[in-house]
Parts: sequence; structure tokens; C-alpha cells
Amino acid sequence: MTSANTTVPRSALVTGASTGIGEATVRRLRADGWTVFAVARREDRLAALAEETGAVALTADIAEDDDVARLLAIVGETGGIDTLVNVAGGARGADRVAEASVEDWEWMFRVNVLGTLKLTRAFLPMLRATGHGTVLNVTSTAGHVAYEGGAGYNAAKFGQAALNDALRLEEAEHNVRVIEVAPGLVQTEEFALRRLGDADAAAKVYQGVESPLLAEDVADLIAYAVQAPHHVNLAHVTIRPVAQPAAHKLLRGPLG
Repeated sequence: MTSANTTVPRSALVTGASTGIGEATVRRLRADGWTVFAVARREDRLAALAEETGAVALTADIAEDDDVARLLAIVGETGGIDTLVNVAGGARGADRVAEASVEDWEWMFRVNVLGTLKLTRAFLPMLRATGHGTVLNVTSTAGHVAYEGGAGYNAAKFGQAALNDALRLEEAEHNVRVIEVAPGLVQTEEFALRRLGDADAAAKVYQGVESPLLAEDVADLIAYAVQAPHHVNLAHVTIRPVAQPAAHKLLRGPLG
């Protein structure tokens, strides 16, 4: 996938950078010559990523006000950013509503909705000041279509998608571009494992699927979206593997 690069040096802050889509996005943007601030909670993984790619590693919990304020200060002192890529998030549990864990629901709202809110709110003045700022939020097809056992994650991702839509309306007058990338089934190192808590259960999510998406596939799309000419806004982009033609339909076994 090719991108329309500009001659203006570009800089981004990418959350969820210690694994999966966030890590792949850091690698891709660095390969394209961007200055990248890589943010996550796991210092050891960030340090290794920074050493390999040249990204700036910043350890933080984006749902904590003090951490967000510290990130804003550090980034502001080192030249600022024109692009914010909110990848951090996740799912916990697969309970139906009747057996729902309130603790899991609260965690999902905290990381998916409040984390996105707090970081975006903090960096909006900086993005506006560039005259060509971009916010890209990685949501999920779970934020578009509900399914059994997914109510907590559905609700959190629906909330994040709604935040994104309102933000686009509010920030157009500031020439801040707001993009939503909603992946379907993506095989990453930890997503299913963190959600289900068991390696065997996590493996079954992808069992028999010939070619699920990989984190690098989503990172390619993110790179294209943020490097397109600024007047081009990929406002809502759904990316799924061919084996998943709809949220409720997943083909297991050879295709074609």
C-alpha cells in the first residue's frame, strides 16, 4: 500500500506501542521517516522497540491524569506532534450480560474510552496549532455490531466510536482530521489471550482461519491514512480478512 508522503517532517504519538497494532504502527511510521513517540505501560518492551527503531519510548498509563500531563510536557519540550494515533485498548472476558463482571466492564471503559478521551483532550491544542493535525483512533468492528458475550467490549468500542464521530464534527473548523480505523479479526500476540486468559482458548479464536489479519496489515492502513494529503479524510475505515466477510461470519478452512 503506497502513501502520499509530504515534504514536511511528520511526528506522531502512538499508544499501545508495546505490542500488536501499536508496535507495528511505530515500526511502520519510523520506516517512513517519522519522529515517533511510542507510549505504553511496559518499559522493557518499549526500550527494546526504541533501540531497534529509533522511536522515543515514553512509559505511561494513558488513563492516568498525571501520566497524560507528563506526556504532554515531554512531547511539547521536544518539538511536538502533528498526529495522534490512539491504539491502546483491549477486551476482558466474554461473559453474557446476565453474568457480566462489573470490574471487567469498568476496565474496558477506562482503557478504551477514558484513555482515548484524556489523551486526545490534552493534545488537541498542540494538534490545532500545527494547522494540519490528525487524530486516528483504532476502534473495532465490535464498536459497530454487537454479539453474544461481547456486551462490555461492544459498549466500550461503541462509546469510543461515538467519541470519534463527535470529535470529527467539532474539530473540522480547526482543520484537525479525525479518522477511525475499525479492524475485524486480527491475530496479534496478546489480544485474545488477555481477553480469555487462557492460551488454548485464545488459539481457538484463530483456529482454521486461513489468513487472519496481522498487526502489520492494520499498520499499513494507518500509515496510508495519516500520510494521505490532509484534505483527504478516511473518516470510517473497516478492515477485515477475506475470511470474515461480516462481523457474524468467519470462514474456517481453505478459501477458493
